[in-house]
Amino acid sequence: MAPPTRRSRPVRTLIFLGVIILALFGTIWAGTKWSDATWTPKLALDLEGGTQVVLKPVSETAPTSGQINQAINVIRQRVDASGVSEAEITSQGSGSGTTIVVGLPGKPSEETLKLVRTSAQMEFRPVLAQGAPGPTASEDPSATPTAGATDAATPAPTATATAGASKPAATPSATPKAEPTPASTEPSKAAPDNPSDVAYYVTPAVQEEYDNLDCSDPKNLTGGVNGDPEKAFVTCESQTIGGQVVGTAKYILGPVEIDGDRISSASSGLETLPSGGVGSDWVVTLKFDSKGASQFADTTERLFPQQPPLNQFGIVLDGLVVSAPSVNGVIPNGEATISGSFTRESAASLAQQLNFGSLPMSFEVQSEEQISATLGADQLQKGILAGLIGLALVVVYSLFQYRALGLVTVASLVVAGVVTYGMITLMSWTQGYRLSLPGVAGLIVAIGITADSFIVYFERIRDELREGRTLGAAVERGWSRARRTILASDAVNFLAAVVLYVLAVGGVRGFAFTLGLTTLVDILVVFMFTHPVMELLARTKFFSEGHRASGLDPRRLGVIDAPRYVGRGKVSTPRPAAAKDDATADDAAAEPRVPATVGTAGTASTTSTTSVTPETAGMTIAERRAAQKAAASKAAATDEDDAPGRTDGSEV
Repeated sequence: MAPPTRRSRPVRTLIFLGVIILALFGTIWAGTKWSDATWTPKLALDLEGGTQVVLKPVSETAPTSGQINQAINVIRQRVDASGVSEAEITSQGSGSGTTIVVGLPGKPSEETLKLVRTSAQMEFRPVLAQGAPGPTASEDPSATPTAGATDAATPAPTATATAGASKPAATPSATPKAEPTPASTEPSKAAPDNPSDVAYYVTPAVQEEYDNLDCSDPKNLTGGVNGDPEKAFVTCESQTIGGQVVGTAKYILGPVEIDGDRISSASSGLETLPSGGVGSDWVVTLKFDSKGASQFADTTERLFPQQPPLNQFGIVLDGLVVSAPSVNGVIPNGEATISGSFTRESAASLAQQLNFGSLPMSFEVQSEEQISATLGADQLQKGILAGLIGLALVVVYSLFQYRALGLVTVASLVVAGVVTYGMITLMSWTQGYRLSLPGVAGLIVAIGITADSFIVYFERIRDELREGRTLGAAVERGWSRARRTILASDAVNFLAAVVLYVLAVGGVRGFAFTLGLTTLVDILVVFMFTHPVMELLARTKFFSEGHRASGLDPRRLGVIDAPRYVGRGKVSTPRPAAAKDDATADDAAAEPRVPATVGTAGTASTTSTTSVTPETAGMTIAERRAAQKAAASKAAATDEDDAPGRTDGSEV
């Protein structure tokens, strides 16, 4: 008895695939209704155009190639972290004439453009004075900012640096203060006591600059080069509110205490409560390297006992304060949690700035302009035309080689195309993926890869039919042999795509990505569509009986004279050799084979080659054997009558 086999459920598999496709496009539909998703994938810079920003280094000496490469890497990290993919970042020129060209596809947000323009080093400076963004009414250098300025202030989200997961301290008062007595009324000192020495750093000139600074004026919110790291620095704090950059406060900051390159990592998330649970407030977790941890410990130890705003430190990026948290405790391990009135977006934005804020030098925006994609659009049209021609050739070959079976190839290619399009569109919405011209090339190459899997499977089925098996058995045995070959081939393609994606840069990565994606889609389609469809077709009369147009015609496969087990104890046997010698080629092609019932039901016995004739068609096996013996005896008697020496005059 044959061992039991697993019951095949092709209909269930096809339904499951349909559910996956519906879920894929249902998610995109929901995104178009309640988010910013679209039914078409986003295009990269070479196909859609976008914004080009040219950055020029601000340095007294010519930048080295290492500094330029480091700057490109930091800018790329910033752009990638903002969700924009397929950005082109390159350097042009050499020496003092070197520039960095940043190409962003589509219409990048103001936040993304700000990440590109924000090119100075990040610094940590102590806060010496904080006030409302508008100019101070009093022109007396010794006067503190008036209380009236407090009413005009737009409170920015305040933050607190804490050790571990301790609860943040109370929000500092929004009342602007300039600590207490400026240098004009104090005896001058030879050297400051510490970086928070207000009497030393807040000179009359600094105080006047602070009083006159208007951070509500957009001209003062464009950023620039950071101030002298050894002197006080007057600047603004800005926030992006409703897509507009708004000044929220102005500061007098002390000298630099920690450089931004001492940050090892920064991330955003919900706060961790003392009990170990997760709270509802968004925080930013900041970690320094060993040297930065030591510097940060000294800074927090000095700032912690101070009164606001002297207990705050300003995080300066491109000449602007991005955050000014107050210290709620001494932090000796270099791990701080910045908390306050953050939203998920503002916390993530600050974490990105902390992660990728440090550049090896400062840059200024030399030009910023919109670029078109005329050349890329023309190339896209030619690429799509090439893909359609390749697809048409595959369809023609499949129909010529496999007849009706080639329609399975066409249907499988359509399903693979639908799934690939849905996945690319979904990733364009959720991951910011953009389809580039090299990516289109990867999709075109995938047509051949996908068609190759079908050819391997169909040829395995044909081989099984040539060995005399029925179509149902050929489909199962051919699948068990073909899937190993398909998986091995796709594994090699996917591995090549991964290696190419990791090692390559620029547009080549777009080609590698789509190549790897379509390889995975190929496996999905072959396993969940092509094989189940073949199982269903094997149950139809058109394919199982080998119709001439099915692509499985025994005459075309060269199995017309091969014995085949046709089920229920019946075997289709070849014609005797004598009959083949007497018949013409046309007769041999036209003469139908007559199945013979051999052995017991379900068993193909090799002990008998009894042919079924019209006279014995309704007999049992025993009756047929008896009739065969009688016919053999009659033939033997006839042979004896015709033997030499008989008197009938016949010759032998």
